[in-house]
Amino acid sequence: MAPMMKASEASATGDSLNTKNMRRILASSFIGSLIEYYDFLLYATAAALVFNKVFFADAGPGFAAFASFGTLAAGYVSRPLGGAIFGHFGDRFGRKNVLVISMLTMGAATCVMGLLPGTAEIGVIAPVLLIVLRVVQGIAVGGEWGGAMLIALEHAPERKRGFAASFANMGAPAGAVLATLAVSAVTLLPDEDFLSWGWRIPFLLSAVLVVIGLTIRLKVAETPLFQQLEETAEEKKIPLLEVLGRNPKNLVLGIVAGISIYSLAGIVTVWAVSFAVEAGADKTGVLNAKAAAAAGMVVTVILSARLSDRYGRRSVMLFGVISAAVCAFPILWLVGSGTVWGYALAVVLGQALQGIIFGPFGAFTAELFPTRTRYTGASLAYQSASTFGAGFTPAIAAGLLAVSGGSLALLGGAWICVFAASAVAIVLTREGRGRDLTTIS
Repeated sequence: MAPMMKASEASATGDSLNTKNMRRILASSFIGSLIEYYDFLLYATAAALVFNKVFFADAGPGFAAFASFGTLAAGYVSRPLGGAIFGHFGDRFGRKNVLVISMLTMGAATCVMGLLPGTAEIGVIAPVLLIVLRVVQGIAVGGEWGGAMLIALEHAPERKRGFAASFANMGAPAGAVLATLAVSAVTLLPDEDFLSWGWRIPFLLSAVLVVIGLTIRLKVAETPLFQQLEETAEEKKIPLLEVLGRNPKNLVLGIVAGISIYSLAGIVTVWAVSFAVEAGADKTGVLNAKAAAAAGMVVTVILSARLSDRYGRRSVMLFGVISAAVCAFPILWLVGSGTVWGYALAVVLGQALQGIIFGPFGAFTAELFPTRTRYTGASLAYQSASTFGAGFTPAIAAGLLAVSGGSLALLGGAWICVFAASAVAIVLTREGRGRDLTTIS
């Protein structure tokens, strides 16, 4: 058997990501993340347009929307649990095999959703099963991002870590594009067909995507940093307890910094879809605008990640957070216009700002934790941020609108407060660009 590589050898890539091995690694990170987030975000679109009618049909319109977004939150609540479970095994036994299991778990849950009868057929058991499957989705995606990001980052040369880690981040908006276009295509069906069987097609397509993803992922080698950790024969403790005991401050700062990313996502890509359609915008046009904005977000993720390798993670993320706070009320005003063009401008601006913050975030979180707990620590920071940011935002937004009698002022003020907190967390975090990942303790 060939000897394991040391971290310093890092696939012998020097300062280049353009080698056969690194291209395979980056493709695995991107495509695997794309598939996982296709499945996870497909649910978000369906929650905005379908589930309130299929699984909560007997409730009033306002409560049905709240209940539908509540099931969406269940997936986000379970994401930190997935990060802890998969992070534990990823830190103890390696990144690669854990990623295979997370993909299979996600694909199975999504396909079963596509076959699940509605409330009209099986009664209250339908929404109960929907919630169970959503929790399984959350656990699976909770383990995906940390491993996909680390597979790329821990193989990459030091001066390209931010860009390499961003390939997992690019998978999220790319998956959103694919999921949104898939739902948009079936919305062209008559409403009766769309609600009875058309919405199920995108969920069942997950099986094909999982086969493609596994074919690529199984060819990727374990990361050199983890292999070096294995060679030291250091006593392995429980990663979760070590993160909580030795790096609690970094974990909290990572979570609060990341909430800005996901509150943006929860507003412009979930809540705003439902709000814009209810205000009179055509749902197919809204979904197409959302898909275009997600594609644009991939570009800003790439640009901001590359800039973070040059200027640092904190400065790039701070620029994005402050810009998002400034644009809070203009975005909400555009969403409330009740037109496709108004929503389109809002979601393009919102997703672009999200991409600026999101691009460096993979490296930002990874550089907070040592190799022996990096999978667990980065996953917990990222997934907890998604829970507090995106998981509850649509339901909170709906609640604030109800309390304020339809006024967007209260929602806009709450949004700005969230970004202010994230900005403080970023400022308090140590810059990770250029740090030796083997010396973090």
